[in-house]
Amino acid sequence: MEPIRVLQVVTYMGRGGLETMLMNYYRNINRDKVQFDFLVHRDFEADYDQEILNLGGKIYRLSRLNPFSKKYLNELDQFFNDHPEYEIVHSHLDCMAGIPLKYAKKNGVPIRIAHAHSSNQTKDKKYLLKLMFKRNIKKNATDLFACAQDAGLWMFGCDQFHVMNNAIDTKAYVVNKQTRKEMRQELKIPEDAFVVGHVGRFAPPKNHTFIIRVFAEVLKEKRMHFLLLVGDGDLRREAETLATELGIQDNVIFAGMRSDVNRMLQAMDVFLFPSIYEGLPLSIIEAQAAGLPCLISDKVPIECRKTDLVSQLSLNDSLSAWKDAVIDAGNVLKRDTSGEISDAGFDICQNAKWLEDFYLQKYQEVGERNRGNM
Repeated sequence: MEPIRVLQVVTYMGRGGLETMLMNYYRNINRDKVQFDFLVHRDFEADYDQEILNLGGKIYRLSRLNPFSKKYLNELDQFFNDHPEYEIVHSHLDCMAGIPLKYAKKNGVPIRIAHAHSSNQTKDKKYLLKLMFKRNIKKNATDLFACAQDAGLWMFGCDQFHVMNNAIDTKAYVVNKQTRKEMRQELKIPEDAFVVGHVGRFAPPKNHTFIIRVFAEVLKEKRMHFLLLVGDGDLRREAETLATELGIQDNVIFAGMRSDVNRMLQAMDVFLFPSIYEGLPLSIIEAQAAGLPCLISDKVPIECRKTDLVSQLSLNDSLSAWKDAVIDAGNVLKRDTSGEISDAGFDICQNAKWLEDFYLQKYQEVGERNRGNM
């Protein structure tokens, strides 16, 4: 029996939190029963594309999402008309998730999932537009998913949704002294240095300029401190410029995109995450699994606190207060927390089985209804 094929609709499959979460599920789901294909909105090859193809997935490409472009909307319509084999479409476009689902609905796709990955949006020139399209999600979706309660309530305005955890392979993050030594050698960080770390794309919600300003205060306490920033994005150049302006560039490591985040976390002593808004960040789950004390802002849902390693501070507090909190967190000893993360429901094996069962049950229900109408 052939596996059912589920179409995942994304922007592109780079190494962001959403995409990494999806790949965690894809690697661990039973692909003899459920296979993922991807509808993306970029024409370049992204980080995970080759792995997707190796796992048996297909990748389809459309133009950049533009809800006012007749060309784009026609492409969507034509795609679903040309691919009647998809009975499940899972859209990960946040406020715009309903747009592909509208055309999936028009072309008879019976199971249409909208997935909320964030509890807010950047208040830029597109903000009001996103809020407008957010209101149309529920009328085009048959099922609603969210990464956390706050994200679902904000996106859908109701509590009728399933929380799908941003789960990880907990065993890959267990505290390892040898890995810590190897990563510090690779990054040219002294063994006795104090390392503040962050993992995230360089985009407005992640608040990188605040991270750098806090670290500049930390650095005043002792010169043998380093800031390790893992990720890339449009605002990286701005962050690099700020580090230079503050005269701390020699103590800030811009590591770029990495496929070994689990190993990079071993090199850190404290995880700093002062986001302006979030859903439920995968990186905080990863950092806790790596035994790292985490300092998060009051805009990050406290739902992400799965161990006693997480402390929260207001973005309205002074840089000095954040500096003190970072240094205090550095006194926490690392320990193996993989069992705690697993017990909290974030082990990928358990969660992949849940998603597999959800897809199969919905698929079976549609089949039974169709047979009943024959």
